[in-house]
Amino acid sequence: MSAVPLVAVAHGSRDPRSAETVRALLAVVRDRNPGLDVREAFLDLSEPLLSDVLATLHGPVVVAPLLLGRAFHARVDLPGLVEQAQRRHPRLSVSVADVLGPDARLEAAALRRLGEAGVAPGDPSVGVVLAGTGSSHAPANARVAEVARRWSAAHGWAGVRPAFASAEPGVPAAVAALRARGAERIAVASWFLAPGLLPDRVRDLAGPDAVVAEPLGAAEEVADLVVDRYLSVVDEVVQTA
Repeated sequence: MSAVPLVAVAHGSRDPRSAETVRALLAVVRDRNPGLDVREAFLDLSEPLLSDVLATLHGPVVVAPLLLGRAFHARVDLPGLVEQAQRRHPRLSVSVADVLGPDARLEAAALRRLGEAGVAPGDPSVGVVLAGTGSSHAPANARVAEVARRWSAAHGWAGVRPAFASAEPGVPAAVAALRARGAERIAVASWFLAPGLLPDRVRDLAGPDAVVAEPLGAAEEVADLVVDRYLSVVDEVVQTA
């Protein structure tokens, strides 16, 4: 494994469960990749902040975003923070890996979480809401909708509808659409990395009778994906260092 540090950066949250989950995920990354130098960091609201972590490093570094899609944080916030860090620390050379999604391993982890909640494929009485954060950047939402369409065709439920905590369609609209298709029970699959205020909002909006899966969290599939994103750029980093 390369000696180039992997700085895994999540969004951050006022909810302490979020940072705890990120740390649990990175513990899995370390367990499965002995010798890999893995640092945790956050864009905002949690510590350590990315800017502070980068200030302790020099030479080549790979920043791996713990973000499921290319919304505002991936397209604007993260590049801006990296640019600032490199201006302040000329000996630092940062390459940014791709975001985690889309990837089949995220889908596998989300389906496994749904199964752990007691929802198996092939039950036509169940309607599934695939719920994520949502973005003002339409292509990011479209990626979640693509997963929902694929699941709807493949898994034998009454239907699968995308829904977002901070964009349209919202959870109540998705639930109503599934009820209209004949769903007798509602299950919510989580397109969130970690628990927090927005997943809690989704749970509340889904209704008291809905089965709600846990976020992806410290899934082995996610841990392996983080490392693959790192490996996809680290060789280039070493060659140009």
